Amino acid sequence: MVGKNFPVHRISVGGIQVAIWENESKEGKTFNTVTLDRRYKVGEEWKSTNSFKVNDLPKASLALQKAFEYLSLKETGAQAAQELV
Repeated sequence: MVGKNFPVHRISVGGIQVAIWENESKEGKTFNTVTLDRRYKVGEEWKSTNSFKVNDLPKASLALQKAFEYLSLKETGAQAAQELV
């Protein structure tokens, strides 16, 4: 498992960023969660927000679709690997 403070995968579309996190349940099962934010710069400092402008919505939609695709392919690959065992 990747460190708790680092996502296992990031997807960026313009200033929109999706991070995929690997978590572990109390029972020891692994599951993923997804965060979505908009990155922007104020002077020399980068900031992020979970507030989106109307023109950000298509980028957010695309980034989330790519996250879904990544997780679906990862899950399919894990199932295929288990079938080979």
